[in-house]
Amino acid sequence: MIHPVLLCGGSGTRLWPLSRKSFPKQFSRLTGEESLFQGAVRRLLGTGFSAPLVITGNDFRFIVVEQLAAMETSPQGILIEPEGRNTAPAVLAAALHLQTTQPGALLLVAPSDHVVPDAAAFREAVMGAAPRALAGDIVTFGITPTRPETGYGYLELAPGSDPAAKVPQSLARFVEKPKADQAAEMIAAGTFLWNAGIFLFTADTLVKAFERHAPEVLTHVNSAVLNSAPDLSFIRLDPAAWASVPDISIDYAIMEKATNLAVMPFSAGWSDLGGWDAVWQEAGPDAAGNVASENATAIGCEDTLLRSESPRVELVGIGLKDIVAIATTDAVLVAHKSQSQRVKEAVAALQAKGRSQATAFPTDHRPWGMFESLVIGSRFQVKRIVVKPGAALSLQSHHHRSEHWIVVEGTARVTVGDEVKLLTENQSVYIPLGAVHRMENPGKVPMVLIEVQTGSYLGEDDIIRYEDVYARGQGAKG
Repeated sequence: MIHPVLLCGGSGTRLWPLSRKSFPKQFSRLTGEESLFQGAVRRLLGTGFSAPLVITGNDFRFIVVEQLAAMETSPQGILIEPEGRNTAPAVLAAALHLQTTQPGALLLVAPSDHVVPDAAAFREAVMGAAPRALAGDIVTFGITPTRPETGYGYLELAPGSDPAAKVPQSLARFVEKPKADQAAEMIAAGTFLWNAGIFLFTADTLVKAFERHAPEVLTHVNSAVLNSAPDLSFIRLDPAAWASVPDISIDYAIMEKATNLAVMPFSAGWSDLGGWDAVWQEAGPDAAGNVASENATAIGCEDTLLRSESPRVELVGIGLKDIVAIATTDAVLVAHKSQSQRVKEAVAALQAKGRSQATAFPTDHRPWGMFESLVIGSRFQVKRIVVKPGAALSLQSHHHRSEHWIVVEGTARVTVGDEVKLLTENQSVYIPLGAVHRMENPGKVPMVLIEVQTGSYLGEDDIIRYEDVYARGQGAKG
């Protein structure tokens, strides 16, 4: 049995403005009807594969649950990292957890934000690599390159290895992201594969590798796992131990030092969607080379990506060539396709200006539903709030704002102080500053209301929780 381990953290800045720190790209629908995370889960469902183990951050835990539920799929477990510490600690935590719960476990570690169009071929490749991993090797997956890409690391095959083989081959070395001329030379040599960051090994093999090559990482991660605690359906790694964990990638910690490495060639298609140029490529340009979303129109354009994420924003391009234009309700990106890898610079510039668009969406996902800010002023804010059937917000109060709720769809059960009442469409209620209150949806359909806030401070951290079915504690999201 192969145990998929999906890495589900990251800040997602390379696909800004669609992907941001508060909602990174793995949860977005970039190339189909499902999110990248859901696609990663689906291609690892089937005979020979267990339910996935997901490792993610605190702010994303309920998004993971919601997206798995939408697929009618349950995880083997969800590990919560107290903070991001790169891939080596995350992978090791998963291995140590499975070493305890599933002795002898064979792990397939994969990012949750990649695209693999042929899921059956990928599963076949994993099964083909399994005997080598069970024998004690660490198998990495190498993608047959289609161009001299400078955005990927490479794997050099050992002399005599076959880059088109259907079984793992010997690996000579890892190569860092190259310059253009070096990438061209490696493609011409025919003995290099792209490093996909996907690995297959037993938990015991990986733990032994850390014992030999990164014992400091092992010490602190092991403590974090041993002292982990259940939280609802999640497993929280111990924050105190995790704070001492080095920030290091699995490549630097283990893969570039280990001698028991093999590479499984894979040629059926793969992309890490590392930039908008990659999204354009994967989306399947038309005869003129254009990709336009439902809310976008291309007129006289060539080799251009036009994408609007809102039906309220119609994006029109005229006479454009090699351009990426991405529109959301609060930000617009326009870039030459060859410069789309510089999006991180734009995010950094917005952060320096103190712009919320750098990291936060106007739409905020919560375990009970979501809200979006419609209008923000110096002393007021208007929100649209959607509460899922049967869900409830925490019992709470605010120091600096009062609120007015107007139900526009469904039915709300509202608590204000000692009073509890039902509100239906077109009915409203006032929440005075400091009043203890709660909103619930007792119905079978989503409940939608408009909230008008007024006060001297409207930040999401102005909240005191008294009761919460999601056990979030205090703070904006808990």
